[in-house]
Amino acid sequence: MTKQVPRGADRRDAIADAAIHLVATRGLRGLTHRAVDAEAGLPPGSTSYYLRTRDALLTACVSRMLTRDIGGMPAAGTDPLELIVTMTVGLAEHRPDDLVARYELSLEASRQPQLRAAIDEGGRQLRAMLAQALTGYSVPDPDAAAWPVAAMLDGLMYDRVAGTGATLSPEAFEAAVRRSVTALLSGLKDAR
Repeated sequence: MTKQVPRGADRRDAIADAAIHLVATRGLRGLTHRAVDAEAGLPPGSTSYYLRTRDALLTACVSRMLTRDIGGMPAAGTDPLELIVTMTVGLAEHRPDDLVARYELSLEASRQPQLRAAIDEGGRQLRAMLAQALTGYSVPDPDAAAWPVAAMLDGLMYDRVAGTGATLSPEAFEAAVRRSVTALLSGLKDAR
């Protein structure tokens, strides 16, 4: 049976997915248009047809991860503590390639303004959604609180995929995330 070659928007998603996987597994040096074509099972030249430059390819990775982040948000009305714990544990468990690629791309963005702009915009969108959740938890000034909460969650996920947190069992990791998020949210609620 032959593999279905995606078309249009599906092909763009396949290209971005393959690029994310390559960044996560080979680093930025392993990311080439030719390698993306091969990883995605596309004819040679497909990636460069859709994304002419390396900058466009990197920005497509950021955009695709943001789309998955937003699409993976639990339904509105979910308890904010559960929402934050579920998202953090779920990302580390089900999308470790996205996390590793995000950290690689974040470091690269310190040298590339266009990529920095894409990462900053995605971060603003995710922090705005986090601020909404914090409002439901009665955290004062949720917009200001979203930054330190997001930074702590990033640290927990980074340690899970690239640090000694990888040695924890899934249950121990979830318990540590729950304990950390509970303590942080309680502290933020009490800090008036």
